[in-house]
Amino acid sequence: MLAESRAGIALAELAMVFEVSNRSIRRDLAVLQTAGFQIQELVGHRGRKRWKMTPFSEQTGFTVTELLSVYMAQRFLDPLAGTPFWAGMHRVLWKIRGALGDQAIRYLHKLSGSLHATSVGASDYSKRGELIDSLMLAIEDHLITLITYQSDQSTEPVEQEVYPQGFVFHRGSLYLIAWSSRRAEIRTFKMDRIDDVHVTKIPAAVPQDFDLENWLEHSFGVFRSGNMSLQTIRVRFSRESARYVRESNWHKSQTLSPQNDGSLIAEFQLTDTQEIKRWIMSFGPSATVLEPPELAEEICCDLTRMLAAYADSPA
Repeated sequence: MLAESRAGIALAELAMVFEVSNRSIRRDLAVLQTAGFQIQELVGHRGRKRWKMTPFSEQTGFTVTELLSVYMAQRFLDPLAGTPFWAGMHRVLWKIRGALGDQAIRYLHKLSGSLHATSVGASDYSKRGELIDSLMLAIEDHLITLITYQSDQSTEPVEQEVYPQGFVFHRGSLYLIAWSSRRAEIRTFKMDRIDDVHVTKIPAAVPQDFDLENWLEHSFGVFRSGNMSLQTIRVRFSRESARYVRESNWHKSQTLSPQNDGSLIAEFQLTDTQEIKRWIMSFGPSATVLEPPELAEEICCDLTRMLAAYADSPA
């Protein structure tokens, strides 16, 4: 009522509509103001006071279509449930619900049934919200942080001193990018493997020229080695897989060259082959590495070990 009224509404009128006392209305107005809604007190003829609220679209600059888009986008953050990002989105949605009203929200619930986001392989961060929140604080304030981390090669968790730089959300999982005092280089830490976080009050010697996006520019995902030199990776995809590969942007350096026989040659400029190797192998016999020869040989060895494992397994 406050948002839709141009002239404002008297306190007594609100009290009568909601069948409560003037005092209750004043308390409710204070709650709305605390929640961030812009409630105005207008003084009219003979000092009569009326109340109104600045329309939500004017407060935020959002159109109705934009508000609907934000509401629909919530399901894409579901894999981050329990994190500060997810909690922040839900606070935004709470305000949007108040602005749109019950009828619009019912319509959105119906509409959202036509949009589904898969979560195959997504990590569960519902119990790691405090750890992520602490790391966000360390990133913002540039503080040295101690993390208890167990890598996939370690048998036990190890405490490490790091300088957190930022987060990357990749294929359903969250990764911390941080300077490792132990390795004296920027490293990638999967959030699922961080068991504890202690943020110190000691300022971190954060590299002034570090840029998260630039650091990942020549990576095929979130990992990259200390090797800074670029290498060319060329892969031939069979006719059966060529269209699928053409339909997506896999990396900013990619060059896709269709062949006369319907196959496709994809070329990438990367500093590391660790992640692209897994991607290539996911295509099975439909993908063949043309160069570098070292990568082709590495995949060949992996396939040989895989065949041996199946040969030794009981039928």
